[in-house]
Amino acid sequence: MNANRAVREGLAALAAFILTIPLANWMIGHVGTTCVPDGPCLIPVAPSLMAPSGVLMAGLALVLRDLVQRRLGFMTSFAAIVAGAALSALLAPPALVIASTAAFLLAELADLFVYTPLQRRRFVLAVMLSSVVGLIVDSAVFLQLAFGSLGYLPGQVIGKLWMVLLAIPFLLWLRRRDERLGLQPA
Repeated sequence: MNANRAVREGLAALAAFILTIPLANWMIGHVGTTCVPDGPCLIPVAPSLMAPSGVLMAGLALVLRDLVQRRLGFMTSFAAIVAGAALSALLAPPALVIASTAAFLLAELADLFVYTPLQRRRFVLAVMLSSVVGLIVDSAVFLQLAFGSLGYLPGQVIGKLWMVLLAIPFLLWLRRRDERLGLQPA
């Protein structure tokens, strides 16, 4: 029974992870308090700091990838990263394909390799640390490759960090529930 529950939850996390990619691309062009002509729609992420709205989904993707690994294992998580990078390449605007794909791939791999050694003993800390590393890598690689500048780095990082921080109560609840039900990480 618990194994079936873990697989169902893992598949739901996998589907949500994959959906963050097209959703981020859609949000960038349609959701924001300000939309730049021929550019992204922006949202406020801190006082006097704006970021493209897609950063919210990028931050969420990092947390979801960790949940995929927790439920379905390392290899499934790795395969999801590869599939996500391919999907990112397909959906990114032509001028941003390399930046988008490289940023996604490198950030998710960084997340994977920070999360993996920490997850069994410190699940919530593992998600937090791996997500922070991943969101910094994602932001720096994307901005450098796409624009040759890290000028928008603070907004990118803070926007992604909001989603990671919002996930903490859920992660704490999940850890307690898993312990109560005897569910072990994959």
